[in-house]
Amino acid sequence: MSTLKKSATLSLLLLALALLLSHCRERSLPILSKTHEENGKLVYEQIPDFAFIGQDSSRVDNATFAGKAYVADFFFTSCPTICPIMTHNMLRIYDHFKDNDKLLLLSHTIDPKRDSVARLRQYAENLGVRPDKWHFVTGNKDSLYEIADDYFNIVIEDPTLPTGFDHSGRIVLVDPNRHIRAYCQGTDSLAVKAFIKDIEILLDEF
Repeated sequence: MSTLKKSATLSLLLLALALLLSHCRERSLPILSKTHEENGKLVYEQIPDFAFIGQDSSRVDNATFAGKAYVADFFFTSCPTICPIMTHNMLRIYDHFKDNDKLLLLSHTIDPKRDSVARLRQYAENLGVRPDKWHFVTGNKDSLYEIADDYFNIVIEDPTLPTGFDHSGRIVLVDPNRHIRAYCQGTDSLAVKAFIKDIEILLDEF
């Protein structure tokens, strides 16, 4: 191959690489939050104001996540079915972003009667996670159940079930503007792997 052809080939390869990198940088996640219309315009709803109590007895509210993205789920410590799998996958997310201060984690109990602050603290300590990075919260049952819907989760207290509860296992990604940007089934390891990539894309936005 002549020097001229080699140079042209190299230039084309460099151009293709530049376009690929440019495309990767421009990737972004859609806003998946619920919507409503105001004056004929589509408005993306935000995660509403909330206030719960974390495993270290501190108040955990919207201000806790100001300027941060966060990953949220719903669980209870005595759950023998999907919760251990979800927690394992949340721990994967925690470990992956442990040193990235742009992301926090938030786990809501759906069994506030039994999941006291002390019980949540012990649960978190058993996982070996930092309370300033991963918040396990309890609070008023109605408030916990109502906000689950905003996170695309279903939570139902059902005494006919062995566990007493029926709940979906979605893990949800929320951006600093309180909009949902991605979610996955928390029991699906492959879905969680893709979800981690979504988190990386979002964190590159700010």
